[in-house]
Amino acid sequence: MTTPASEADADEELLAAVRAGDTAAYGVLYQRHRTAARNLAYGLVTDHADADDLVAETFAKVFATLRAGRGPLVSFRAYLHTTLRHVCYHRARRDRRLEFTDDLSRYDAGEPFRDPALDRLERTYAARAFRALPDRWRDVLWRTEVEGASPAEVAPQLGLTPNAVAVLAHRAREGLRRLYLQQHVGAADPPECRWAGERLGGRVRGRLAPRDSARLDTHLAWCAECRARLAEVTEVDQPRHRPYRQRNPAGPSS
Repeated sequence: MTTPASEADADEELLAAVRAGDTAAYGVLYQRHRTAARNLAYGLVTDHADADDLVAETFAKVFATLRAGRGPLVSFRAYLHTTLRHVCYHRARRDRRLEFTDDLSRYDAGEPFRDPALDRLERTYAARAFRALPDRWRDVLWRTEVEGASPAEVAPQLGLTPNAVAVLAHRAREGLRRLYLQQHVGAADPPECRWAGERLGGRVRGRLAPRDSARLDTHLAWCAECRARLAEVTEVDQPRHRPYRQRNPAGPSS
């Protein structure tokens, strides 16, 4: 759904008013965009009550962000939808960690459960990361990880030696991993937070230059919000999340 130009201009004025302390202006934004937010929420969760809770939490989170002087200056609906997806993702991850039991059944592994909404988000993140790779990296990953070809089989097709293909595939996997982690980092408005956020994936993977690493350490020492982002990305960097261990990371269905 696109926003007409006149409505977008009005959104910009309302966003400025909210930052200036006009809560009624946020009420107008809520009335204008709640239907679109609900439609998106209903596509992410199956229960309508959960969808309504998701929309309410998202609008509250965006309101707090605006009142703190952060958040979007333009494109309110796009920012709202991105926030909603992140709220859904965090709620799903939080709920997976909760355990309510009064007996020893918690020691029973039971049947594995996968949350469909969380799976869709993870596949979206993996697909975006894959598409952001250089063409040569995408090519070697597709041939080796998706089609299952060996470096020796791929080498003639790329005009490389098998060893060179193996090195290229390793670099491509590492690049995919960093970009995948970056998909979990929400956009930040302060320039230094934005700079730090763009490098958290590299920090977790140990791929930052010493100069950038020192600057990031200085920033993290006083910025609690970026430390929270780093903790989230570190948690995501676990074997169960690795996109390049799955087949068809960016196939047509993604």
